[in-house]
Amino acid sequence: MQRVWSSCDKMPFVTDPIGIIGESEAAKMLEKKGFKILEHNWRMGHLEMDLIAESKNEIVFAEVKARTTTFGGKSPEEYVDEDKKRRMVAAANAYIKYRRIEKEPRFDIIGILVDPNTNEVTYRGHLENAFVPRLKTIHTNSFSGLLGWHHRGHTIGRKKK
Repeated sequence: MQRVWSSCDKMPFVTDPIGIIGESEAAKMLEKKGFKILEHNWRMGHLEMDLIAESKNEIVFAEVKARTTTFGGKSPEEYVDEDKKRRMVAAANAYIKYRRIEKEPRFDIIGILVDPNTNEVTYRGHLENAFVPRLKTIHTNSFSGLLGWHHRGHTIGRKKK
């Protein structure tokens, strides 16, 4: 086991070797697509995000699922359920508020299969924009035309088209 330090609260936590390989490979995939990795294993309280990356126009919150088998015929990225998506949104909201981010958020799920004997990556799957949190209309005034992603008093907004 290897210790990994959180970028937010500086508390150590332990992660498994397959997870480390998966997250490293996922970071390389995002970098090859032109994203800059901002955070690995970001945590704030009970919230966590595997990878946070940015481009010129958006910020990506990525969940990485690394597995050694396609148990049940599922690819690794298919193991992200609705509860995990809600936790991803909560973590993204916290990060956006904490860092005062004004970019469009995007949620990706990256699946990695690793051969347990050789530690070689045998599969890479990337669901870009895997899901979109529900937007609420923000009523600052009836003519604002803003849609926003709102959580606990913080809004990331965009104009209606």
